[in-house]
Amino acid sequence: MVVETELSDAEVDRIFHALADATRRDIVRRTLAGDASVTDLAAAYEMSFAAVSKHVGVLEEAGLVTRHPEGRRRMVRGNPERIARAQRLLDAYERLWRDRVGRLDDLLAEPTSTSTPA
Repeated sequence: MVVETELSDAEVDRIFHALADATRRDIVRRTLAGDASVTDLAAAYEMSFAAVSKHVGVLEEAGLVTRHPEGRRRMVRGNPERIARAQRLLDAYERLWRDRVGRLDDLLAEPTSTSTPA
């Protein structure tokens, strides 16, 4: 069974690379709960503004967040649709592996012939 996806391989790579970092996962969590400025996000971490801005850039490239101007500030907003697309991909992989384990269980449950050698 091949897992069909609505995301290209490059998009999948960018999403999971972005989510591989705990700080970026936390930024996604925070921005899904509500918009936040990069300055506000930076205050939550023990790293420089520039480092947080780079994390936001990686998330933006992956489509997990968007930036938009609000007055003089650049606000960051989580993208729930992109998260949902990644979740659908993971669901497809889960179905694939559950099917394989189910087939293996069926094979192991088949009675074996107990013939004695002559």
